[in-house]
Amino acid sequence: MPAERIELETLVGLFFSQPDQFGEFVEVDAESLPETPRRLLAHNHHMTVTVESFHGEPVEVEVLESDADGESYWRKILLRRASDGGVVQFGIVRLNFRYVDPAVRAEIEQQDTPLGRVLIEHNVLRKVELHSLWRIMPGEELSRHFGLDSPRVVYGRTALIYCNGEPAVELLEVVPEN
Repeated sequence: MPAERIELETLVGLFFSQPDQFGEFVEVDAESLPETPRRLLAHNHHMTVTVESFHGEPVEVEVLESDADGESYWRKILLRRASDGGVVQFGIVRLNFRYVDPAVRAEIEQQDTPLGRVLIEHNVLRKVELHSLWRIMPGEELSRHFGLDSPRVVYGRTALIYCNGEPAVELLEVVPEN
């Protein structure tokens, strides 16, 4: 259930029994990020819009895994460039369906559209709030998704989306450095 404080271990724990299976995290400030990850992560905007603008093209969502429990829904995703399928973001999302209407819920559950685009297209009153920035030494799965032969540092963020004034969506969003 989304809260106003994002617990990284809890979010990662939705899909990884041990957080270090996903990667080793160190919280950092925006000034310590290289330019590209800083542009992609250090803001209070939807990542869907940000990565589409950065790459100059639409992105598509690939849901790797998802689950639900009552009003809570979570999924592990990749955002891919529409032109060539290149991975531009890995994410873990947990949301509370109490704060969105049934049409929004239905489209999210179809798993065909990035979450940010669904919220924007349905004119859901929302506010994205950056919580933390992370330097991550990726584990095996994240390295594989980013096409890394050997682990090298990537960067991510945790953020919260308020829908209609309520803390509805917790996010972990990670970008490759290329």
